[in-house]
Amino acid sequence: MSFRTRRIAAPVPSILVALLLSLTSSLSPTQRADAAETFDVVIRNGRIVDGTGSPWYRGDVGIRGGKIVRIGRIPADAGKTTIDAKGLVVAPGFIDMMGQTATPFLKDPAAAFNLLSQGITTINAGEGVSAAPLGDADAKTAGWKSMSWYFSLLEKRGLPMNVVQTVGHTQVRRIVIGEVDRRPTPVELERMQVLVREAMQAGAIGVSTALIYPPAVYATTDEIAALAKVAGQSGGRYFTHMRNEGDKLLEAIDEALEIGRKAGTPVHIFHLKAAGRQNWGKMEQALAKIKAARRKGQQVTSDIYPYINNGLGIDALIHPRHFTQGRAALRRRLDDAKLRQTIRREMETGAGWENWFRHTGFNWDKVVVGSMKAHPFSQYNGRTIAEIAAKTKRDEWATFFELVKAGAFAMPETMSEANKIRAMKEPFISFCTDVGPAAGATSFIASHPRAWGAFPRVLALYVRKLGVISLEDAVRKMSAVAANEIMAYDRGRISVGLAADIVVFDPDTIQDRATLSQPTRPSVGMKYVLINGHVVLADGKYTGAKPGKVLRGPGYHRRAADKSAR
Repeated sequence: MSFRTRRIAAPVPSILVALLLSLTSSLSPTQRADAAETFDVVIRNGRIVDGTGSPWYRGDVGIRGGKIVRIGRIPADAGKTTIDAKGLVVAPGFIDMMGQTATPFLKDPAAAFNLLSQGITTINAGEGVSAAPLGDADAKTAGWKSMSWYFSLLEKRGLPMNVVQTVGHTQVRRIVIGEVDRRPTPVELERMQVLVREAMQAGAIGVSTALIYPPAVYATTDEIAALAKVAGQSGGRYFTHMRNEGDKLLEAIDEALEIGRKAGTPVHIFHLKAAGRQNWGKMEQALAKIKAARRKGQQVTSDIYPYINNGLGIDALIHPRHFTQGRAALRRRLDDAKLRQTIRREMETGAGWENWFRHTGFNWDKVVVGSMKAHPFSQYNGRTIAEIAAKTKRDEWATFFELVKAGAFAMPETMSEANKIRAMKEPFISFCTDVGPAAGATSFIASHPRAWGAFPRVLALYVRKLGVISLEDAVRKMSAVAANEIMAYDRGRISVGLAADIVVFDPDTIQDRATLSQPTRPSVGMKYVLINGHVVLADGKYTGAKPGKVLRGPGYHRRAADKSAR
């Protein structure tokens, strides 16, 4: 007979067994998982404002692989990196609905600092003009031609933040027919549509227009609708700087809505405003038109920036009929006394076109100027034309024409605070800088304070000081509302499974500091910014990380995009 022996463990005292069973059974399944789980980043003790508009709550956020994977109570040692957010707000990353261009990132990722310091994690680039497509001559200089090619370069160089891109109507019009004031032929229109289709297949999110500027101002409603329709066929949208923001504001909204209906696309109106004291009363009617369209089932939204001075190239104060041969040609002719007299007469008397001088009340004291690099005006950035004329002992009109020749940037005071407040209360409103990347060694001189202060200004002035909207509503408009408009449905909220674009800021100290005279002063109060789970801003400083992505639109077709990127 054979015997098998087995080792018998020493008995465990019954009181210890009972204690272990008691401790284990008291933990929930989530707590038992947490005990063994590790995260790339844990944000602890924060006041979570989740982007939905719901009331804030306290909790921890766990991030792994660029995603939010846990919200609740997380052990202090569970994160490879831990951010203590005690006393701070944790919110989804903010989205700049008009961030102009991502091109500065190709040379200098630090160009994003003016945006990161505001909590912006994604920009919507392109306003009529877009970085791509390019004509042959411009492509040789830039180093890319198609939208696909451009996106590939952005990803290869690395992005400090996320980018979505519209294809500009002005861009394709210039490539096909130039700066001229005429309608495209059927063949030319078809070629413009092909360029839009290629951009949509590359991942653009829609067509954008800037209809107060030549040559876009020469386009008909049907031309624009024909291009927007191509975008709509790919699931894209129509984004517009409308044809008029003052005397014909209501007619311009009607046109934008008509384009959306003809094209079968949602409509987004950039930086909604009622410019000119004579038009301030139209804001209520403008909002009513948008709300009426929405009630009927048409998807239409808008954004604003929180300033009463708008910003545009100073030559936009001149009637667009003078630009039929292009800006350079006009500037060469500006020494002609008769032409100056004609332009002055139009600006002093003209109505019916977007007359920005009229919107100021015909007052050079209301036109602040910036982006002046050349003597004798470079020392007067942030001053009004009236002030510059007095300092340089010139006539005000002579000063204006010289500034046009110099390519200055104008910031006319044309809007009212009451209208800003009225608009931002609407649920379909989001926010923008209307500038985009403006920091770094290779960027241009930012002239408007919105480049450095737009989003903190909303939180400091309209939320904290005036109580116009709640913190939760402001964050919702800056994140979830905007994310839906650019179709970035995987971000814009603090929710498990979504991309970890997250900002951490002090609600008591966040403050814009940029002014018209000092437009590049950074905002304060933004402590941390995470993009796709990586810390890009830490203690208010850019870390040098480049975890941003090109967020491609619903029409993205990898095979077609790869082909056009070669």
